[in-house]
Amino acid sequence: MIMAGGGLAIAAAVAVWFLQSGSASVTDDASQAAAAAGIDAKEQAAIEAIVRDYILSNPEIIPEAVEILQNRQKASAIDEIRAGIEAPFAGTAFAGNPNGDVTLVEFSDFACGFCKKTEADIARLLAEDKNLKVVFRELPILSEASNDAALMALAAAKQGKYYEFHKTMFATGRPSPSTIQAAANEVGLDMQAARNFITSSEAQREIQTNIETAQRLRFTGTPAFVVGDQSEIGAVGYEGLKEMIAKARAAQ
Repeated sequence: MIMAGGGLAIAAAVAVWFLQSGSASVTDDASQAAAAAGIDAKEQAAIEAIVRDYILSNPEIIPEAVEILQNRQKASAIDEIRAGIEAPFAGTAFAGNPNGDVTLVEFSDFACGFCKKTEADIARLLAEDKNLKVVFRELPILSEASNDAALMALAAAKQGKYYEFHKTMFATGRPSPSTIQAAANEVGLDMQAARNFITSSEAQREIQTNIETAQRLRFTGTPAFVVGDQSEIGAVGYEGLKEMIAKARAAQ
């Protein structure tokens, strides 16, 4: 009986079993799909019983299936915005090979301790992988000071000094008026130009766009990463990031 309907029969049975407590229209749709596959009501009932018994005997397949579905949904969401997130702000908010075959996108906050810890992992990856491009996106969600630091980082990008400021800001300490100023001075920013830019609509729009993108990708904290069709939140670590890069490269 299962062979008569193939994969569509099983899919219909699973849908009916999982959704049998839902609306009548959902059940009717599943029944119509089974009928379209040449499965009569008796066969459908038998298939549903078999699938139900299998799922009850192997409940571990449910979270596995959910994970697969979530990964597909994440990949779809990434594909829709890939061009935008992989394009560095002002063309300079990146590190590594500008023509790298893999692009790692990091959403970070200068007030985030895990983001600071991740800097060493990023530096190591860049030193080892000459075909890697890392694009940085500002996601200042922890404090007003982190927003101020993010705006200064964007100002640094406009002056072609983004990565220098990025590294220096994390090394200088938690964001505050004094540490932000110290980092800007150390990398030699034109402070008048920086102050003018920080108040611009372009700067505010970039921050807002990053926040909206993070919400779309369901990022709930920092750091957050996108590599290929994969996304992760938190201190993934050197090995975790290296694995993501390898998977993205293998999928090309």
